[in-house]
Amino acid sequence: MDLILWRHAEAEEATDGMEDLARALTPKGEKQAARMGAWLDRQLPQGVRVLCSPARRTVQTAAALNRKVKLRAELAPEGTPEDLLAVVGWPERPHPVLVVGHQPTLGAVIARLLGVPSEDFSVRKGAVWWLRTREREGRAQTIVVTVQTPELL
Repeated sequence: MDLILWRHAEAEEATDGMEDLARALTPKGEKQAARMGAWLDRQLPQGVRVLCSPARRTVQTAAALNRKVKLRAELAPEGTPEDLLAVVGWPERPHPVLVVGHQPTLGAVIARLLGVPSEDFSVRKGAVWWLRTREREGRAQTIVVTVQTPELL
């Protein structure tokens, strides 16, 4: 299974009384999302399923991909790594899944799948981590296919 994790692009800071889910992308974030969306569109395999947090900033980030997106409440900022892995069906699902989500959940998922401590594992805004599961000598392994940031595109 391929699991592609895309952190939302740069978003505006919350102001007094603003609901976290209502935060929008900044102009810089819009450019980050457009660059990464164009790159992903060229790289993603056929049949990829795109799942997204219902937060405005993730919806705007995913919109740059110009593909059908399914919103999942489990991927909201308060979601857990367990929620994310259950929603995507890791590692059993046969088809690739792209998740547009939030830190610290994305970092915690990556750390768990790679078997490293998650306390300080962070994913840059707008970045993509592409992971793949495979079986080797009777053991499941997670490999990193690529890591990409919008600044390097």
